[in-house]
Amino acid sequence: MATKIRLMRLGKIRTPYFRIVVIDSKKARNGLSIEEIGRYAPGNEPSLVEVNSERAQHWLKVGAQPSAAVTKLFKLTGDWAKFTGEGSTSSTVAPQPARFDKKANYEAAVKAAANEPAEGATTAKQKAQDKLAKKSAPKEEVAKASEPSTGSDVAEVSEPSTGSDVAEVPAEAATTDAVSETPSE
Repeated sequence: MATKIRLMRLGKIRTPYFRIVVIDSKKARNGLSIEEIGRYAPGNEPSLVEVNSERAQHWLKVGAQPSAAVTKLFKLTGDWAKFTGEGSTSSTVAPQPARFDKKANYEAAVKAAANEPAEGATTAKQKAQDKLAKKSAPKEEVAKASEPSTGSDVAEVSEPSTGSDVAEVPAEAATTDAVSETPSE
């Protein structure tokens, strides 16, 4: 049985994702595979290339033929150099950035919330007391507003300046009667 190492395409239309699989050479591209030995996601920045080096070496020694694309990926990971004995066996694949861990972030937020003081917490009883306090507060303000005020509370209104920023309108044009009485030509 002749085996090949191929890429099996998965994913959406414009976001491909590949599995590196060992497959019988007579099977279709996405046919039944013998073993999955890695994965490749070119859409990530940097591209994701993961290969199980031990299994890749095993299949290469058994005689599985890698496709051209898989050979390039093996050269990036250093597996091709291990198999042929040529060049550097170090991986030139850029490491993936650390992913945002939702669970750890949530747990940290819960711990921070547990350490906060309970002064801001309200109960049904506290809400009822606040509601009563709000109802009684407007009556006090209305009573204060009805009392005559002293001159210190009152703001003075100044006349508009006659500077260049204020346009003067003639008294005749200011009324709507004057506008409607103009003869139409």
